[in-house]
Amino acid sequence: MSRKSGTRERILQASLQLFNEQGERNVTTNHIASHLGISPGNLYYHFRNKQMIVAELFTRLERDMSQFFVIRSDGSVTLEDKATYLEGLLQLLWGYRFLHQDLDHLLSADPALAERYRTFSRTCLKDARALYQAFIEAGILQMTPRQLDALVINAWVIANSWVRLMPHSLDSGEVSEDLMRQGIYQLLMLEDGYVTPAYRDAITRLHDSLGARQPSQ
Repeated sequence: MSRKSGTRERILQASLQLFNEQGERNVTTNHIASHLGISPGNLYYHFRNKQMIVAELFTRLERDMSQFFVIRSDGSVTLEDKATYLEGLLQLLWGYRFLHQDLDHLLSADPALAERYRTFSRTCLKDARALYQAFIEAGILQMTPRQLDALVINAWVIANSWVRLMPHSLDSGEVSEDLMRQGIYQLLMLEDGYVTPAYRDAITRLHDSLGARQPSQ
C-alpha cells in the first residue's frame, strides 16, 4: 500500500471510529486530523470535506451488505444458518452505527446520500426477501407472499433500530454477546408464527438458547 493510500485508509478508519463513538455531528475534520496526528491540509488532500468521508464509509457499508446476503450457490439454507445470518447483520449494522443513530440528519444534509440510501434500502429489502424465501423453500418457514413482504419490512426496521438501543458506553466497537443474543431473539420472534411443525422443536431450542431478556434500561 502506498503512503498516499495508507493515509487515506487511516482517515477513513479513524473517522468511522470517532463517528461511532461520538456521533458524526460532534466530530469535525479538525478532530479527525488531530486524532491521527496529521495536519488538516493533509486530510483535505484526500477528502475535501466531511461529507465525502461519510459518503465513502457508506460505500463500504453498501459493499459489505451486498456480500452479507450471499446465499450458497445451490440455494440451500439450514436452520443453523438463521442465527449466523442474523448475527452477521447486527454486527455489520453496529460497525456502521453512526449512520443509523443520526440518519435523518445525514440524509437531510446530503441529497445525493439520501438518494443512495433509498436505493440501498430497496436492495436490502429485495435481498432479504430472497433469503427468507430460501428458508421457505427449505421447509423451515411457511407463509404467503403478503406475509413474507411484511416480515421483510418488519425485520429491516428492527435490525436498523436495534443499534440505537445498544448503550453508547460500548466504545470497544464490538457488540456484547448479551446484546447480540437479544437482537437475534427479537428478529427470530418475528418468524415464530410461521415456523413449520417439523422445525418447531428445534426453533424453540434456539429461542431458549438466546433468552428473552430485554435490553437494560
